[in-house]
Amino acid sequence: MGAGKESSGAMVLRRALLASAVFAGVSLATEVTAGPKLKGFQRIRTQFIAALGDPKASSGSGASQWGLWRKDPGPRGVWLRQFADLEKAGGVAPAGWKFDRNDWWLEEHGLIMEAPEFPMPPGRYLVTGGREVTTVLTVTPPDAKGEQQWSLEDDAKLFDVTHLPCRSARYTPNGGGSPATAKETDFPVTPGAEMPAVQGCNKQDYAVLFVIGVEKA
Repeated sequence: MGAGKESSGAMVLRRALLASAVFAGVSLATEVTAGPKLKGFQRIRTQFIAALGDPKASSGSGASQWGLWRKDPGPRGVWLRQFADLEKAGGVAPAGWKFDRNDWWLEEHGLIMEAPEFPMPPGRYLVTGGREVTTVLTVTPPDAKGEQQWSLEDDAKLFDVTHLPCRSARYTPNGGGSPATAKETDFPVTPGAEMPAVQGCNKQDYAVLFVIGVEKA
């Protein structure tokens, strides 16, 4: 990617411009695919769901383990090569979020991200993967055990509303691992591929869904 010749500011700007281009394309696509589904929903600035589940499923449990980014975490992230600077700053990123050494996230370009909001707020969301399918996702309130259910309308599958170029994973140390043990050469990640393993860490991959609307009150 030629990252070694770019300043950190230039890399962040490049990531932000890339994100803007992607979202412009998503907006154009969803205007076509959403159609009547927009009725009863309020369009919002794109938010992002970190989801777990069978890609072939249309519903399931475990939504209490899903998270929500209300802002794009990519441009707010910190490059792996800048991890030492992040530590010197007490774990506080330039965007103001706090790094947690025991529970941290990476995205497909090698940016350390802030964690999403957990658990997933219950509600009805208009979601898309920026491809052919835009549909309604329902997330139930927690039951007595704190469990939440999820379901997609139109017989859509989780894979159908996953944005394949966006990759994300959650890392928890199991033997001294940290962003310092991640390999920059493992990035960027191919769309649809798993995120790289990091030495000394457990990894959990998450699908990324775009939220373009919420049910009107």
